[in-house]
Amino acid sequence: MKFSIKLVLSTMIVLALALGFSGFYFVNYVFETSLERDVGQALDESSILGFAFETAALNVPLKYSVLPDSVVEEIASRLEMGGQSGGRLLRIADEEKNILYTSDGFTADEGLLPQTDQHTKSYRVIYAQDDYYVHTCVSINALDRILYLETMKSVTEVFTERALGFSLYRKVTIVMLLTGMVIMLFIASLLTKPIRLLTKATKRMAAGDYTYRARQISRDELGQLTRDFNRMANALEENICMLEEEIEAREEFMGAFAHELKTPLTAIIGYADMLRSHKMDEEKSIMSANYIYTEGKRLEAMSFRLLDIIVAKQEEADLQETSVGELFEYLREMFAEKREMDIRFRHEEAAVWVEANLIKTVLVNLIDNACKASERSGAESEAGSRTVADGEASDMTGVIEVTGQAVDEGYRIAVRDYGIGIPEAEQHKIVKAFYMVDKSRARSKNGAGLGLALCAEILKIHHSELQIESKEGEGSCFSFILPVENRGTYEE
Repeated sequence: MKFSIKLVLSTMIVLALALGFSGFYFVNYVFETSLERDVGQALDESSILGFAFETAALNVPLKYSVLPDSVVEEIASRLEMGGQSGGRLLRIADEEKNILYTSDGFTADEGLLPQTDQHTKSYRVIYAQDDYYVHTCVSINALDRILYLETMKSVTEVFTERALGFSLYRKVTIVMLLTGMVIMLFIASLLTKPIRLLTKATKRMAAGDYTYRARQISRDELGQLTRDFNRMANALEENICMLEEEIEAREEFMGAFAHELKTPLTAIIGYADMLRSHKMDEEKSIMSANYIYTEGKRLEAMSFRLLDIIVAKQEEADLQETSVGELFEYLREMFAEKREMDIRFRHEEAAVWVEANLIKTVLVNLIDNACKASERSGAESEAGSRTVADGEASDMTGVIEVTGQAVDEGYRIAVRDYGIGIPEAEQHKIVKAFYMVDKSRARSKNGAGLGLALCAEILKIHHSELQIESKEGEGSCFSFILPVENRGTYEE
């Protein structure tokens, strides 16, 4: 059963119970009030008749010392015919409660007489001959006789009005319930519309449409539920996109890895087969062995880099306070023998919180890449000079600048070269494993496209990231920001 139908039915049940109890109470209250009024009138009329009987008894001639029964009957007959309608229903009994006079149509039994004495009035409501009556009984004192006067007053109209009231209220209740049902169906449809929209969105998402969102049409709890559902859908879509990207990246990684393995393995197998199956002079044998050694070292370097990347992804950095000067001193010693490059170091002294060995790996990789990007091929050696920041024209090819300076966010270390640069469309891809902008040039330098991927993973565990600024033909600048402590100034 639909929720809207349940809502309508439950509302109708509550409304029916409310109308039923309130209607019964109201009609019954009116009935009891009217009946109480008629009972009071009947008792008052009975008292008036008793007083009239006593007055009439006083007018009896004095020759009677005791009021005879015949006179009682005569007075009762006169009282019966003295009503507005020309006839009252009454009955008179003597001291012994024996019946002396009864009006025609007085059908009440004698059950009320035993309950009445000289000092009490009694009454009851009875049903006789398809009518309802108020049966009263009072005592009267007439010439030293105690008589009992009973009357019957019709209250059928009160009971008829009650029946009509219940009948009318039932009709009104039915009309109100039908009208309320129509109104509640409309209200329930409006109230449950957000649920229907959420159900539709759920089905669409279950069918694979993760971009579909539920439309918010209210600002109540259901509106909040819709907002929460859409936020959940956004998070789910992001996670799915991330999973798809990760799967795609893994497929690309496996393809690139297989390709990178294929090239050196082909050379190794080919030259090994030549050494095995052919007799060659010493020079060719040395050349073949050299190719095998070179490609083997390339495979070894690639495996070490992959292992470093895997370890970096799983590792938590043990950050310690480290002097920037110590890092730059290590770099100067590391690249002191690289005479073909002009590597310039400049930094402000500071203490940063890093794992020194990992950051040294990042810097060595960045400088090594800058050196490879700055080495000219034959065609590039004929290229023109570039303009440096101070406006003087000079050939900056072969110059590598490694700088460190304090910034508001922390401490920024940058490695700049003036080499071949990176096309803008390629810049967001170069941190992927095995990705190389110029594959032939990278392989000629024994590269496999893993250095920047390793740098990105190491910086990630330092809560930093690699920032790339590059323009094709003008060089590149790779930088990152580290958390900083006490600052000073140092320049070489």
